[in-house]
Amino acid sequence: MLAVSESEQTLVLDARTGKPEAWDALFRRYQLPLYVYVFELVRNEQASLDIVQESFINAARYLERLQVDAKFGSWLFSIAHQKCLQHWRKPKVEEPFDAAEFEQLAEDDPDPSEWLLRKEQEEDLMRLLNQLPLPHRSVLLLHFIEEFSLEEIAAITGTLLGTVKSRLHYAKKALRKLIEDTP
Repeated sequence: MLAVSESEQTLVLDARTGKPEAWDALFRRYQLPLYVYVFELVRNEQASLDIVQESFINAARYLERLQVDAKFGSWLFSIAHQKCLQHWRKPKVEEPFDAAEFEQLAEDDPDPSEWLLRKEQEEDLMRLLNQLPLPHRSVLLLHFIEEFSLEEIAAITGTLLGTVKSRLHYAKKALRKLIEDTP
């Protein structure tokens, strides 16, 4: 979970009063973790960027509704989570393979074979995760990648703590079975 410091609470308070430097600091703090979470759910770079942007716009618009400044991070992730759900309800359009991105990534890594192996393992894991229902995939990503507590995941997803625990249990069980069944 992203640790909330006193200075961050001060940033949220300053953002409430309309200080642009406070919003800039909050954006820099949360943009990458939020993007990673969103991307792992929607698997589309442009859609992920759009969702992160929309999440920050909504956070700015509705900041006065946030009751506890220390909960800013989980509140922001819950906004993004809802945006992801909206994205999943839209019709899907396939994206073409981006050869230029592949070449750039391969150039950045001194050993292309290692890069390919890591990329393949990551794709295998994401392929397995994508076979899970969205609620299970979301709970796994929030807990193990973003390191949110179960209580925070309940707040982000708008579900009861017991539901989060159940989803996490069944998600791990289902993922384990998918891994075992993969040749």
